[in-house]
Amino acid sequence: MTIGEIEALPGFRRRFAVSPVAGRVTAAVEDDYHCMAVTLHHDGEKVTGVGAIMDRAPWTTCPGAPAVLEATFTGVALADVAARGEKQANCTHLYDLAVLAAAHAGDSTPTRFDILVCDPVDGCVVAEIRRDGALVHRIGHRDDIVTAPSAIAGTSLFKLRGWIETLMEPEREAARLLQWGAILAHGRIIPMERQSDASRMPPNCYTFQPDNKAVAKRIGKIIDFGAGSPEPLDHFDGASFGFRTLR
Repeated sequence: MTIGEIEALPGFRRRFAVSPVAGRVTAAVEDDYHCMAVTLHHDGEKVTGVGAIMDRAPWTTCPGAPAVLEATFTGVALADVAARGEKQANCTHLYDLAVLAAAHAGDSTPTRFDILVCDPVDGCVVAEIRRDGALVHRIGHRDDIVTAPSAIAGTSLFKLRGWIETLMEPEREAARLLQWGAILAHGRIIPMERQSDASRMPPNCYTFQPDNKAVAKRIGKIIDFGAGSPEPLDHFDGASFGFRTLR
């Protein structure tokens, strides 16, 4: 399958945009189900402030997560953000944005990652990630067992950590983002009723903690960016979200 072919197929789309400026770095993400951004204020060594915006989130409880994120990362050294822990207590998406932002706090130019995951074609799925338009990784899998590249063929999509850890940065960063994006893409084929009962979910994020999942209700608009809809983050200017009109 060529790059042009995967673009033409229906599927999951996810975009990250990282915007560093002096004393501040913002990382934003948008996909079918999420649209949010995290800004880390810093003095070049540690995080001095944390801000988060949830433009689109899937649960009624999600708006409580930014306060947890602020408590988790304020005062933490930029170099230690990725090892901070407490991911399950946080919104995992905001947490990952904070880690991504910290990794690029010293950059002088913006970075964009695009993840494309086609819907299954005869049971086969192809997932790829591009950094600033250039292909970094492509993975094929069938029933969550990797078929390509050959170096990791036969490995579960959920157990790629060993391979990822063999990579050098920045390919390692891109591989982590791709794996998580490929897993999130399952939401396109899982019936919505199976995704909408928080009480059945393990406590692996802020909303699915016991006190929160007892009251969480599924909300939020789902946008199919693989069906000719607007591009992810096309209403984000690097610092804030503008108004979007959907066709």
